[in-house]
This record gives sequence, C-alpha cells and structure tokens, in this order.
Amino acid sequence: MSRSDANHSELMRPPLEGVRIIELAGIGPAPFCGMMLADHGAEVIRIDRPGGSDPLAQDQGRDILLRSRRSITLDLKQPESVEIVAKLAESADAVIEGFRPGVTERLGLGPDVLMKRNPALVYARMTGWGQTGPLSDKAGHDLNYISLNGCLAAIGPEGQPPVPPLNLIGDYGGGGMLLAFGLVTALLAARETGRGRIIDCSMADGAAAMMAGMWSLKHNGTWGGERGRNLLDGGAPFYSCYTCSDGTFIAIGAIEVKFYVRLLDALGLGDDPLFANQFDQAQWPAMKARLAEIFASAPRATWTKRLQDRDCCYSEVLTMDEAPAHEHNRKRESYIESNGYIQPRPAPRFVGTKTVEPTMWQRDSHREAILREVSRSGSETGLREEMKEYE
Repeated sequence: MSRSDANHSELMRPPLEGVRIIELAGIGPAPFCGMMLADHGAEVIRIDRPGGSDPLAQDQGRDILLRSRRSITLDLKQPESVEIVAKLAESADAVIEGFRPGVTERLGLGPDVLMKRNPALVYARMTGWGQTGPLSDKAGHDLNYISLNGCLAAIGPEGQPPVPPLNLIGDYGGGGMLLAFGLVTALLAARETGRGRIIDCSMADGAAAMMAGMWSLKHNGTWGGERGRNLLDGGAPFYSCYTCSDGTFIAIGAIEVKFYVRLLDALGLGDDPLFANQFDQAQWPAMKARLAEIFASAPRATWTKRLQDRDCCYSEVLTMDEAPAHEHNRKRESYIESNGYIQPRPAPRFVGTKTVEPTMWQRDSHREAILREVSRSGSETGLREEMKEYE
C-alpha cells in the first residue's frame, strides 16, 4: 500500500475486482494487457503452454509482464485441455488471445464456440496486422507493425535510418494498452446488454491511432517530411536531449514561450540574438549546436542544480538502474519489489482505492484449484487424467 493510500481510512476495492479473464499464453502485447488488468484487481487465469510461451525468456519467473496471475499449464492440442478452457470461459468475463488469425478456431476455442457457451463473453484478439487484410497472416514484430503508418519513419536523427523505439509503441502502447482499453469498454457494454463483443486489436492500427497528434501538426503545416527537423522529433533545439560533460544526458522540453524564456534566462542567453525567434526553423541547427556546446561544458548535476527549480521543462535522462532511486520516484513509490525483483508499480493510480500488490508468476501455481473449479462446474471429462499427468 502506498503512503497516499494509507491516508484513507476506508479504501474502495480495486476497480476490476470480481472480473475474471482467461489469457491464452502469448508474448508481448497480450501479456501486457493481462498485467494491466491484474494490476487493477481482475482475476487473470493464464493458460500456459507446456515448455513455456516465450522462446526468448531465460526464466519466465522473472517476467514482470506475467505478474499477479493464476496459472495452469495445458496442452491445447489435447481435446481434454480444450474443454477445460471452454469451461473456464463459461464463467469468465473475457478471453485474451494473441495468435495469428484462425489459430484459436483451429484449436476449437474461437469466438463462435466460446461465445455460444457464454453470450456475454468479450473475446479480445491481439494481432500485429489485424484479423483481415493482405498482411493479416504474415509474421512480424513491433518494428514491422509501426513501419507502415508513418510512426517509425518519424523517429530518429536526421540523415540516419529510423531508430527502433524499443517495443513500446506497437507491443505495449498501440497493442496491449489499447487491447485493455477495448476490453474494459466492451465489458461495460456487455454488462448493460448481456451481449459480448469480439475485439480486433491490431498493433498496426494502434500505432496509427497514436500518430493522431502528428497528423494534426501535419494538417496545420507544422510537420514536414524530413525526420529530425520537426517540433517533436529532436529537430527543435528546445525539445531535445543533450550530452553533459560526464557522459550523462538531459532532456529539454521548453516548447511554450514562458518555459523557453526561463530556460534562456537560466543559461544566460536571454539577450542572445540567435535565440530571439524560438520558432525560426532556419536557425534551429545553429541554436541546437550552441546549446549542445553549453551543456557539454558541465556535468549533469550542475544542470540539475541550475535548471530543475526554474520550471523550464528540464529533466535528467536516467537509466533503468538510476530511476528507482530518484527522489520523485522514491516519494511516489513508483517502483516496488516483488520476490526480489524491482519493477514499476501498477498504473494508473486510483485515489482511495486498495492497491494490488504484484506477485511474480509461477508456472501451474493454481493448477489443482482451477481444475477443481472446472470439475464443480459440471465437466469431469479428462480432469483426473490431466491432474495425474502434471502431479
């Protein structure tokens, strides 16, 4: 529980408490969606694959994306296992799957089957290219899914190839986070109407939607075609990152005039004619070079001491190792520890609400309990054999 939560004598339940989600194991965006739902109180039952679902994971027990789940391993090539998942879906609010189009249909777990057994079920499908279209059955990863919508082309320095922005935009922002939004939206409708919905969530569509602001700038004539020359892509000297003398980095985001003026005053540049016209793009390269020279003259701590209290949109660029120790992050308890692993705390926060304390995932952590629940719900088929197989 955070300090802010502790100030409330009576806390509300987590907002998704009582919601049951069945997650068919996958990688990237679907687990991120499951993490977000579990972080806010949903009961997420992860159907794991024998041998694991992520070929890149050395130890899935360290995978923060899998935190706070119930877990059962099932071989979905076996009819008994398929029936167990179908029975679980009968009492679930939603199913999450991240396979290529048609895979769950071939397994016998498609939306037509599960929604017939549970008409109010929300069937949330996560793919790279979408359920339809000429690329729908093609392989890809985050980098591919953000490349056909202008997103990747806008990221990186001028005159160089685009830079992969980790896998934050396709997998997590335009993928898992958008899927979580769609799922909760559909749940609200299902509770009103008693009818579930199928969600076709595409990372390519999601990345395109996240470019809405850039399209606004383009239509307003303030976003050009050249990467690294625009307001938000590092082209503007007042919205960029700079290297300090100790090899660390800082970020300047002084877009509004008042912040720009404060920055110049703090740097002794208030009367410098080079910086007189903030939005004169012809002067941006020279302005940026001058700022780079200034910031390279002292270590990061010097600039923090000089600029942080001036409220000019200044921040240090911290590494993952540095971030949990920063004063702001410490006081907000933005990072927590579970089973010895430091990780971001659930977000967003709900004031006056109980906080879900994340727990690290363990394979088959609730197998017997889940099988007993299915058995009590009326299906004995294959359960005894399933339990014997994994004892």
